[in-house]
Amino acid sequence: MQANGPTAPPDPQALLGTWHLLRWEIAYSDGRPSTLPFGPDATGLIVYTGDGTMSACIARAARPALSGQSTRTVPEAERLAAFESYFQYAGRFHTRWHEGRAQVVHQVSHALNPSFVGSEQVRNMDFGAESSLTLSASDPLPGSTTVLRHHRLIWQRRPAS
Repeated sequence: MQANGPTAPPDPQALLGTWHLLRWEIAYSDGRPSTLPFGPDATGLIVYTGDGTMSACIARAARPALSGQSTRTVPEAERLAAFESYFQYAGRFHTRWHEGRAQVVHQVSHALNPSFVGSEQVRNMDFGAESSLTLSASDPLPGSTTVLRHHRLIWQRRPAS
């Protein structure tokens, strides 16, 4: 690394492939206990392709099946529970250095939450031992102007079977 930091973006090739979620944890700047938004056994995938596309999904484990075949015909409470137990978005991605950190920027074009479409989701990225990738970001706690949430998602490549 140069004294003023790297000038070329981090190599996006290091991200290519499929990563499996190991843990999603949120720490809080006010010292309250950390939380696991979808529980300790959440599942998820994030996929980065050679053409610059990414897709991520995370789900609470053991989500109950809907009472009908179509989300259009099941009770509203079931639809809400399904929406609240699943997170997904996809789009283009690129890497960069920002303030001395390697980052990946997800340019969201598709998402379960329509408010994500058109946004840029910036994640600090750190590669670790045993084929792991940690993506992290901070944002304000909804409804607060002083408390920050620090998201840390740990992903791992699995050998091809």
